[in-house]
Amino acid sequence: MTTQAVELSQEVLDLARKLPEEMLLKAKKHGFSDYQIAHIFKTTETVVRNLRKHLGVISVFKTVDTCAAEFDAKTPYHYSTYEEENESVSSDRKKVIILGGGPNRIGQGIEFDYCCVQAVFALKEAGYETIMVNCNPETVSTDYDIADKLYFEPLTFEDTIRIIEHEKPLGVIVSFGGQTPLKLSTKLEEAGVTILGTSSTGIDLAEDRKKFGALLEKLAIPHPDYGTAICFEEAQMITRRIGYPVLVRPSYVLGGRAMKIIYSDDSLKEYVDQALFISEKYPLLIDRFLETAVEFDIDAIADSSDCVISGIMQHVEAAGIHSGDSTSILPYHNISPEVIATMKTYTQILAANLHVVGLMNVQYAVQNDHVYVLEVNPRASRTVPFVGKATAVPVVKIATRVMLGEKLSDLRQQYDLKDCDELGMKHLAIKEPVFPFSKFVKSGVYLGPEMRSTGEAMSLADQFPEAFAKAYQAANMELPLSGSVFISVNNQDKNQRIITIARELFRMDFDLVATAGTHQFLIDNGIECKKVFKVGEEGRPNIFDIIKHGKIDFVINTPRGEKALHDEEAIGAASVLSNVPFVTTIEAAEASVQAIDCIRRQEFGVKSLQEYSSYRNR
Repeated sequence: MTTQAVELSQEVLDLARKLPEEMLLKAKKHGFSDYQIAHIFKTTETVVRNLRKHLGVISVFKTVDTCAAEFDAKTPYHYSTYEEENESVSSDRKKVIILGGGPNRIGQGIEFDYCCVQAVFALKEAGYETIMVNCNPETVSTDYDIADKLYFEPLTFEDTIRIIEHEKPLGVIVSFGGQTPLKLSTKLEEAGVTILGTSSTGIDLAEDRKKFGALLEKLAIPHPDYGTAICFEEAQMITRRIGYPVLVRPSYVLGGRAMKIIYSDDSLKEYVDQALFISEKYPLLIDRFLETAVEFDIDAIADSSDCVISGIMQHVEAAGIHSGDSTSILPYHNISPEVIATMKTYTQILAANLHVVGLMNVQYAVQNDHVYVLEVNPRASRTVPFVGKATAVPVVKIATRVMLGEKLSDLRQQYDLKDCDELGMKHLAIKEPVFPFSKFVKSGVYLGPEMRSTGEAMSLADQFPEAFAKAYQAANMELPLSGSVFISVNNQDKNQRIITIARELFRMDFDLVATAGTHQFLIDNGIECKKVFKVGEEGRPNIFDIIKHGKIDFVINTPRGEKALHDEEAIGAASVLSNVPFVTTIEAAEASVQAIDCIRRQEFGVKSLQEYSSYRNR
């Protein structure tokens, strides 16, 4: 017996003296998890679990009859409890367990549920019994007729390992449910569970900032300067080295939670002081923020020897806005072939070195034609459903077959697989986020690294302006065809781009209104516009008053820096309250003006998704 095992046995015995079987069983019946019990008795979850198993305090599964005993239920579902009889019968078929995404929340939505359901279909086609584990009744994966068996259980190690021990599957898929099941991969693998797809080692290498940074250095792949810190002094040393602005975030976050762009020492100290949990294990991550860069999302399918680039999405907004909040275009436009080739090469190298089997997502920033890797997620990303529908390639189905052991090289021929930029798409697809600002006015409307969107819409068209106009309409944002436009841009955006935007709006007979700096810039360039007071300036009415009284039909406002963002929140709030469409980046303004012109000039045609995807059959 190893030293560790002896120590563990002693720990279990020590706990048994404090926690007799009757008390342990009572605690479990009252819903206390192993983790909670371990916290109370100042021990580990493993010790509590081993004591439970030693004493035979093990949960059983009860069945929910989906036909209320009127008919024989072919697809009942199960939940665990601490009673006597186990009603879940495990078959001897070859089976795979899929871990779902758990509760839907910002950063973890139904895009992942789509992946889980498509994986179930692929597994059934391959002859496997499918077992779904999820705890969200508002998802398709928990519909009674999707998987062969459904366990309505929390996505925790304790609940998941109990199901695995009972069902004895060939393997478990953790990479289709987002970040929640991904966090279980290491503990499951340590418990002897076979993880189908990328191993927990590869997942940890991508998730751990220090390990991932070291890998990028080794592979000579460019990335923004970064550092990790557990206190303000360490954070300040890092910013001295890499310079402001910086992007600061906690470790292992979902949906960019608590991420912020910092411009000064004072703001950095305020952020660190307010951080809820910083430690050696969970340090703050600090990255150099690349202003004005263009961001890209790349989705890929890989195995041990091959990699297919399934989607290359270009963000409309500049870097600094969470990928889930960005308007994404597929295929990309106005980007040099050399930049695309570089991103594809980096993606293939990263897939090979992370030993990715299945899906992966890489986020890039491109500044002055230099490509920087921002992060890698060795799992399904929220863009997978969008990519699959836009390209007519069954991305999840192919990835599932790869995870089951099939070679990507063999599947290339079967599905006519090519990299996304080689497919010859005849149309353009846009992913447009949907925001809850009308319901949460005080939450702030300006986009940043922390995700805000609660949904998304997709549009398809043959040309960019029409696709963008459709995307706006799908996201319930009605662009005006006439009226007044308010323009206020930061100094960096006072360039030819805003001049072109203003001239186009003027050509379409819009009246232009601007604050002092932007007004003077437009007047100096021969564009007629009216001057209005900023919020906080002496003099009324100011722009807040004008928007509130319904005299503005569209808002273009691009604040930069902390003070500007704070001052201009009032404009965004007024726009939401008055149901006035607004954009906060120059890129979105350009796209919006093109869309307005498109709506004024033509009626949109309607095609089915199958018609758009017919290019694959030619």
